[in-house]
Amino acid sequence: MNGMTITLQVLLLVISLVLTLLVLLHKGKGGGLSDMFGGGISSSAGSSGVAERNLNRITVGLALTWTVIIVLLGLISRFGH
Repeated sequence: MNGMTITLQVLLLVISLVLTLLVLLHKGKGGGLSDMFGGGISSSAGSSGVAERNLNRITVGLALTWTVIIVLLGLISRFGH
């Protein structure tokens, strides 16, 4: 393993953990697992529209970064002998 592979793997681990936390921070839309864990009884004072949009942007950006890292690690594994 070279330094780039290790760096990408560590970055993947950190982004995976942060992405999991960000997904859990999203407001439940009703029905499904969010209601089972108490998401259905939260009031509308939890987050404003701007905060929710920013959370969406950050989550999508990190998810795209996560996907790119997965593809890069696959390419390095396949062609980086």
